Amino acid sequence: MKSILSTFMFFLSATILGQISPQSKEITNNFFPDSEAIQNTTPALQKKRGYTDYEELCSFLNELVAKHPQKISLTFIGESQKGKKIPMLLLTHPNQKEKIKVWMQGGLHGNESASTETMLYLLDRLLNDQSYADILDHVNLAMVPMANIDGYLKHNRYAANGLDLNRDQTKLMAPESVILKQAFSDFNPEVGLDFHEYRPYRKDFTKFSDFGITALYDAMFLYSGNLNVPENLRKLTDTLFVENARKVLDKNSFKHHSYISTGKFKGEIHFNQGSSNSRSSATSYALTNTISSLIEIRGVGLGKTSFKRRMHAAFLIAISYLETAVKHKEHIKNEIKIASQQKNDVVVTSAKAIYRDIIEVIDIDTSKKIELEVTIRDALKASPKIVRKRPSAYLIDADQKGLIEKLKILGVAVEKLTSDQEMDIELFLVEDYDRNGQKYEKMNLQTVRVNLIEKKKTFPKGTYRVSMDQRRSNIIAEVLEPEAPNSFVSFGVLETSKGAMLPIYRILN
Repeated sequence: MKSILSTFMFFLSATILGQISPQSKEITNNFFPDSEAIQNTTPALQKKRGYTDYEELCSFLNELVAKHPQKISLTFIGESQKGKKIPMLLLTHPNQKEKIKVWMQGGLHGNESASTETMLYLLDRLLNDQSYADILDHVNLAMVPMANIDGYLKHNRYAANGLDLNRDQTKLMAPESVILKQAFSDFNPEVGLDFHEYRPYRKDFTKFSDFGITALYDAMFLYSGNLNVPENLRKLTDTLFVENARKVLDKNSFKHHSYISTGKFKGEIHFNQGSSNSRSSATSYALTNTISSLIEIRGVGLGKTSFKRRMHAAFLIAISYLETAVKHKEHIKNEIKIASQQKNDVVVTSAKAIYRDIIEVIDIDTSKKIELEVTIRDALKASPKIVRKRPSAYLIDADQKGLIEKLKILGVAVEKLTSDQEMDIELFLVEDYDRNGQKYEKMNLQTVRVNLIEKKKTFPKGTYRVSMDQRRSNIIAEVLEPEAPNSFVSFGVLETSKGAMLPIYRILN
């Protein structure tokens, strides 16, 4: 009975888009009282109902630019599928000091409104609060506050064509994905943050305790466990950027954790921790040798409940990352340089560590914090499965212009052979093949097992050459190695079949 009741309440709250929240006042008052630190300076905070609409967004941004023309500029990087121009802000204080480049975005999922509002609040504080005036002396900040405009205006997670923009970071099938990734690549940041909100009342949560549980954490940090992200950058992200933000949250009495979400495995609910999937921004950014984090704030489905608190937590994290970037900019630049020179083997697939651990949650029946022993599947402690020697370059047949266009959008430098050349290469021969008949994100996923065959082959003039001697080399391997879970082959961008030879080749010498 308790499971049926909890499930009914979950779905009832999830289908109502207004200000209705499934959260009791007791839980809100005990654990998530709203913040008094956030001032009513942004459009959504100046009205009782609803969120910042597109006209309010543009008006707010134009007003900031008019007041601070020396520090902020507004550009439009493209249009949404519904024809709305996507704004990007560039902020800095012009001077002769060396700057560190930071990218931030919010609203990639349209039903995560506090992420967009936090970006607007951050803009206002950086420009109008003297407490943060020094930051722009040392930072070039690029910001897209409302990345998924069409979804945001409908309070819907997805883009207008039904795609999840945070599952589209390598296949690049949505127009907004292409626009955002091109802007990110052109800006070429050293630090990248993507602000989101997560759903604290999940269907899986009704299976725990007597009447279900809800999430306790104000903020969760998603940073990559992908083993192709250089170890020094993974360590720097965790022990410097995330750690400093953790301390700030502790000081302000916000609860936090590494990102966890539920999934079913053989009928049992497990908790996934971290991520290694480059279909999401956290890993996609990190594979370009960028210090990267996706920030999840507790909020989806809550309407405007604790809205200022949610913004406050996200704002503190944003400021912490900016201050950490400023304080350690020389060290960060040096570590990125070291990472860009790595020659490690390519980890094509990996396995998460699986263990039992304790997490803290709120018991819905008693409205009290409890400890829950759960199974963790941890991407932050992954181990390699398929490993290959790192090639010096990949070759791609001249007729694969679609793949080349996606590589360029990902920020990859591509050359063409200027004459016919005979080379020793490894080619991919598809030995086992399975095509999923059910579409995922509008794509038919493919699972392959390939055999690498060494061969001397003549490649004609015009064949594409993609060198691994560049900063974004790790994203190259991620999309071109066919068994990698987010590769062009795995996502069905490059269709193949059993017995086929792929139009992608590896040069080892």
